[in-house]
Amino acid sequence: MTRAEVLVTGEGRIKGFRISGHSGAGDSGEDIVCAAISSAAYLTANTVTEVIHADAIAEAEDGYFYLSVAKKDLGRCADVLNGLKLHLLSLEEQYPENLNVFYLEV
Repeated sequence: MTRAEVLVTGEGRIKGFRISGHSGAGDSGEDIVCAAISSAAYLTANTVTEVIHADAIAEAEDGYFYLSVAKKDLGRCADVLNGLKLHLLSLEEQYPENLNVFYLEV
């Protein structure tokens, strides 16, 4: 099961995300749920850090992905972070046995 935490500020703005675990929807290299989650996370992190050039921390390793955007850049990153949230919620709806999305105030 993959756990996706959408990190939100006290004001309700998305600050980033933390994704951990493996979805278990297929064998390694053939798991479409894991691939969809990973691809969306990398797209979001790359857009935030390399396109928008926001001040952010990004960490990725096997079964774990973390992105945290500095408060000063939340406005510039809002659309891409909201897009990731919608994508994760859609995947959770399609694959509830493989992905759980939570909100975590930070």
